[in-house]
Amino acid sequence: MALLRHIIGALAIAVVMAQAPAAMAAPAVTPLVSTDWLAANLDRDDVLVLDIRSKGAKSGEEDYLKGHIPGALRSAYPGYWRTNRGSVTGVLPSVDKLEAALSELGVSERKAVVIVPAGTDSTEFGSAARIYWTLKYLGHEAVAILDGGHAAWVAEKRPLETGAVTPHGDMFVADIQPELLVSTSDVAERMQSSAILVDGRPEAQFSGKAKHPNATRFGRIPGAQSLDQAQFFDAAHGRLKDKTTLASLVPPTLADANVEIVSYCNTGHWAATNWFVLREVLGHKNVTLYDDSMVGWSQDEALPMASERSMLDDIKAWFN
Repeated sequence: MALLRHIIGALAIAVVMAQAPAAMAAPAVTPLVSTDWLAANLDRDDVLVLDIRSKGAKSGEEDYLKGHIPGALRSAYPGYWRTNRGSVTGVLPSVDKLEAALSELGVSERKAVVIVPAGTDSTEFGSAARIYWTLKYLGHEAVAILDGGHAAWVAEKRPLETGAVTPHGDMFVADIQPELLVSTSDVAERMQSSAILVDGRPEAQFSGKAKHPNATRFGRIPGAQSLDQAQFFDAAHGRLKDKTTLASLVPPTLADANVEIVSYCNTGHWAATNWFVLREVLGHKNVTLYDDSMVGWSQDEALPMASERSMLDDIKAWFN
């Protein structure tokens, strides 16, 4: 009888241990979740909603306090999501700082994180894509962006609440995914490989007719292909275009899902949208992000640049 009780007890412990990881796992999410999905899962303790709305240099806090998705936490962008390294702007902060910030926010491996942008334009969507990429780089798998953002939620007359929501801290420990991030030296090496560099900036910046204020030279990384991230966004509806349309906008040179792609822009913001579309929506698994991007690349005079900028462009700029 004692032996039987011992066997039953051991089996019970085994069952509990087998079920424990599933109980601790975050709910499964797709890269884009609908307002219906969020409404159905809003009351779950293992779903964390981040309202990242911003207005240019303003944090967007005033709009958040006036009305936000019930339970959503305010997470200002760029806030703690980005930093400066010397004269290079908008790069990834240290892992320690991100772990501390996300722990205070209440992020943990057992919670799915849903990022809520405003749902206004492509650059603002890039904020959500950059935060999404950061969480993926830190090893947090259960992360999604609300399709259509806050605007879609409001348009459907779903409930809002006012005032601030106090986060309940948790323990976030990063599990770095190094394949998602490349440095300037990595990109320089890849110029001699079969990797494709994808430039997410507008055509004027790609060609060298214009540039970011913090870039020291006009133009692009030699051999890069232009893929302006703005074309992926449906401005009339405040969301990414449907998957079929997104696929049709990708040039044939990027059709091979196995080709290595390096996504860059000026500071790794627009590049995050291209990364998100190519890797998370269309399934290209070998896509990485260069967060120093053109601001970092242009400041090293030893690195080459390609440009169609002419002397006439310089004269026009001088007069302007």
